[in-house]
Amino acid sequence: MNFPKRENFQTSEKSLIIVGSKNPVKVACTESAFTEAFHKGFVVNGITAASQVSDQPKGDEETYLGARNRVINAKKSFPEADYWVGIEGGVGEDVRGMYAFAWIYIENKSGLQGKAKTGTFYLPKAIADLIHSGMELGAADDQFFAQENSKQCGGSVGILTHGAITRQTYYNQAIILALIPFLNEELF
Repeated sequence: MNFPKRENFQTSEKSLIIVGSKNPVKVACTESAFTEAFHKGFVVNGITAASQVSDQPKGDEETYLGARNRVINAKKSFPEADYWVGIEGGVGEDVRGMYAFAWIYIENKSGLQGKAKTGTFYLPKAIADLIHSGMELGAADDQFFAQENSKQCGGSVGILTHGAITRQTYYNQAIILALIPFLNEELF
């Protein structure tokens, strides 16, 4: 199979990407993932876009819906963009314990959609207990690990991997996976 040449993705004008969050980690990872995937520069801005789900989404459906709603609301606020990106972190539970993950949802101005989910990782019982008590994961991390605003830095994954994987690198791969339809429009 012949893959498109990298230079086919390059153009001189910069596309505008709106991220449905002002979180600097989400904005930065969106810019790096798009640049890595398309091999060109972008203008990336974060705006406040409601997820319309719980502050701490639980399960795949609620977390996915939060990412999608961020795109829908970002589109309403900023319709002139070329792409809109929603990133929503969530938690789930199974017999092995509570785990964290995030959904990525991307849409472009022609209506093409891409979606992907990060890998999952299990949370310590003490963090899960704080979430069960009603805390959001970021707040639970801050309290338990004596951090401040960790979700705008390395996040839970950064804390637990001692920086080997940051929140930005964790999201980066999933954003690139969500870009597959845009890199292969003829297939989607």
